Amino acid sequence: MIEATLANMRKSSDFFKTDNIIQIYDGRKKEEIGFFVPNIFKEEFQKFIETIENKRKLKLLNRVSKAQKQDPIEEGSSDDGIK
Repeated sequence: MIEATLANMRKSSDFFKTDNIIQIYDGRKKEEIGFFVPNIFKEEFQKFIETIENKRKLKLLNRVSKAQKQDPIEEGSSDDGIK
């Protein structure tokens, strides 16, 4: 993995032709901004992102399910089918 600042990335047109993941820093504030992932890692990175998104959605659905389960069914309403 390569470390670079935003200024380094703006200066070089060949910078994005790398086959390494680049960790991007804000040069002034000395804090991490994010990562640049080159095209050669695109498929693996997309699978990784999908896994993270699925976990996040599942966690949210579990919270919704628990909230629905605690919500009492009043007269005149129908059951949502969540047990």
